[in-house]
Amino acid sequence: MSERILKTEHITQRFGGLVALSDISMEVNSGEIVGIIGPNGAGKSTLFNVITGMYNPTEGKVEMLGQDVTGWKPYRITELGFSRTFQNIRLFPRMTVQDNVIVGMHTRTKGNIFSGVFFTKKEKEERASCVREADTILRLLGLYEDRFEMGTSLPYGSQRKLEIARALATRPKLLLLDEPAAGMNEQETEELRQIVYRLKEMGYTILLIEHDMKFVMNICERIYVLNNGCMISSGTPDEVRTDPVVIEAYLGKEE
Repeated sequence: MSERILKTEHITQRFGGLVALSDISMEVNSGEIVGIIGPNGAGKSTLFNVITGMYNPTEGKVEMLGQDVTGWKPYRITELGFSRTFQNIRLFPRMTVQDNVIVGMHTRTKGNIFSGVFFTKKEKEERASCVREADTILRLLGLYEDRFEMGTSLPYGSQRKLEIARALATRPKLLLLDEPAAGMNEQETEELRQIVYRLKEMGYTILLIEHDMKFVMNICERIYVLNNGCMISSGTPDEVRTDPVVIEAYLGKEE
């Protein structure tokens, strides 16, 4: 039986009089690729922000690996093994591609102020280990040849991949991707689909938000559908795509 990685129970998120999420319960099991879809403003990114500790839910709880992490700070969530990308690219502009990945390892490295200032033997060995690991990740995502370029100088699609590379550097138990294909052309999207599938084959568990329905339907095993902050459907891609409630949410109801 697969290990349950993530579970949310009756999550409600209010911002003053606005109810952004209402009674959201869902789960993700080890080795799955699970999608969250819904029209603009449905609450998808808000749910990601609750899961990753950026928002403390008004009601309900978040469990990770069987542990209640509701209200935990984002850095503690990351240390537990949950890493995310963002809808808007957030690379470090004055860092190379390689260093943007290495910075994702900060929760696992042991360097301190003394070793950093004097660049001790231990610091050199740790740096060399980080470089090797970063280069392995960059090869996986097809970015190795660009490793010494500045991260923000890359084409848009490659910057998206670099965000994923940095998230992978934390060695996540759950990788959360917020609209990873946004702004990509057809070829870039197909390359991303192959990368995500390769990550699954390597044993990664992935939860993603995406507007590209072809991408979602071709890669996810289960899908949750949000609309106006409520969970309106869940199931396999085939079950979701034929659900009248989902069709109405996207296309409207015929009068």
